[in-house]
Amino acid sequence: MRFARLGAAIGVAALSLAVIASPVAARQPGSTIVKTAMTVNAQTGEFDELIAAVKKAGLVDVLNGNRQFTVFAPTDAAFADLYKALGVDGVDQIDNDLLRVVLLHHVAPGERFSGTVLASTRIRTLNHDFLTPSVKNGSPYIDGAKILIPDVDASNGVIHVIDKVLVPGS
Repeated sequence: MRFARLGAAIGVAALSLAVIASPVAARQPGSTIVKTAMTVNAQTGEFDELIAAVKKAGLVDVLNGNRQFTVFAPTDAAFADLYKALGVDGVDQIDNDLLRVVLLHHVAPGERFSGTVLASTRIRTLNHDFLTPSVKNGSPYIDGAKILIPDVDASNGVIHVIDKVLVPGS
């Protein structure tokens, strides 16, 4: 039920962006990746942890800028699994340098919709690591994380909602 609400909210946000945004080659300021996540959060409560992590790591301005990005955005449940694995209660207990490295592992330069992601053998991230896309039983994955909701358009890129936090080197 929660994913249905999340999907509906993201659909509304994406539809709003489609109406507001011009074609990719002539993008105008609009709802950025961060603003889109915050809109979804206001409607569904999803992305509390991601938004808190992005703020703590000092990445809001980067993801609100004009540069195009592809973001693999973990759900709150994915962050809860990470916290459990790390033995912490929340994002505030994670070292800023580690948090920044982990978050940059979820961001690739350029706008890559799902077709482009899945057609790639690997995708370089902003922390200079690589992600590997795959399809298992008809479902899309990126480094073992299932892509739950692909192709959420933003004025400065695209968001793919995933079910795990991607940890570099694992």
